[in-house]
Amino acid sequence: MDNSALNWQKKIYLEGFAGKLPKVSIDMQHLEKAARQGMSPRAYAYIAGGAGVESTMRANRSAFEAYKIIPRMLKDVGTRDTSIALFGQKLPSPFLLSPIGVLEMVHKHADVAVGKAAARLGVPYIFSNQASRPMEEVASAMGNSPHWFQLYWSKSNELVKSFVQRAEQCRCQAIVVTLDTTMLGWRTRDLEIAYLPFLEGKGIAQYTSDPVFQRMMDEPDDQEKPKREITLQTIRGLVSMVNNYPGNGFFKKLKSGRPVKAVQKFISTYSNPCTTWEDLKFLREQTKLPILLKGILHDDDARKAVDYGMDGVIISNHGGRQVDGAVSTFEVLPGIVKAVNGRVPVLLDSGVRGGADAFKAIALGARAVCIGRPYVYGLTLAGEEGVYDVLRNFMADFELTMGLAGCKNVSEITRETLRQNPVGF
Repeated sequence: MDNSALNWQKKIYLEGFAGKLPKVSIDMQHLEKAARQGMSPRAYAYIAGGAGVESTMRANRSAFEAYKIIPRMLKDVGTRDTSIALFGQKLPSPFLLSPIGVLEMVHKHADVAVGKAAARLGVPYIFSNQASRPMEEVASAMGNSPHWFQLYWSKSNELVKSFVQRAEQCRCQAIVVTLDTTMLGWRTRDLEIAYLPFLEGKGIAQYTSDPVFQRMMDEPDDQEKPKREITLQTIRGLVSMVNNYPGNGFFKKLKSGRPVKAVQKFISTYSNPCTTWEDLKFLREQTKLPILLKGILHDDDARKAVDYGMDGVIISNHGGRQVDGAVSTFEVLPGIVKAVNGRVPVLLDSGVRGGADAFKAIALGARAVCIGRPYVYGLTLAGEEGVYDVLRNFMADFELTMGLAGCKNVSEITRETLRQNPVGF
């Protein structure tokens, strides 16, 4: 199959000539607006929202404007190669799919649809720790296509070990430890409507499918349970818990009490704010897979990651969802690249909305970039095909940007292809 940018571009125009418009909007603002109309207000708040007044989200976008691309002319770019090498594997483009949880809020096929779309293009998909489908189910749907696993550090090291073992068994090729969510940030949109999907048993499929977690549910819990007022809404929430718990027979599951236990145990164990650098030694002992730390924003933390035997870093502020007023990812990229000094690959997450963003990131030393919200908007609008189209659009945009800038492959995208804007411009 010809996945070239020109072929994809021509397909869009020819279908337009026949009166057929793209399934998903090409323009990112239009894409989000269309997806919002297809989501519930709760789903949109959870997917699109950020922390506080969302200044970090805005900074993630504006930071890219600090640098401009300098296209060079009369370069032979008739044949273009967008492939990269990462952990010994050749990938068709510098894009990966960031882990995003609770995708059942926007589409019934959730993570499986995303995995199938990614597999068709050979784009690595980082399975969410807060997925709506177990990692084994998504890995099976993806076959031999590259996939990684995101890990939130639980209060139970036994559960951490189990997740990692399962990731190895379903052929994940790397472990991504998300560091910046030891507690939920002050997510204004979610708080405004007082809604957290996990309380309905959504987004906890990795847990309810785990044998260690199932044993943990049987352990006595000495934490005081909050008293809940019985309302029509709490009854609806209970129904959702039961329906989202694996197995057949609504009343059988309800009578067992396990759907409620699962949510309670998840809430009490899912993350650990006491996690430190020393805990990474435990993880390193559990797996030989590459381990990347996601959430790195400081040069010293990047150096520590290497010193503690990690295999890569992902610069991320969780898409602006954790700390309002935090630095943007793109602005700290040059310093972190310098800090690791080529010892491990640096990936960039948060705020990537087009091929030019990826080009600029690579020019400043990133090995690859991660896409988040845009693919969820595609999933909302058209399921697997929507995710596929969003990915093709990103890949085509990047290839055309690269070629029009005078680069025939990724190795030619260097610091010299950019100009930094003077302060105030």
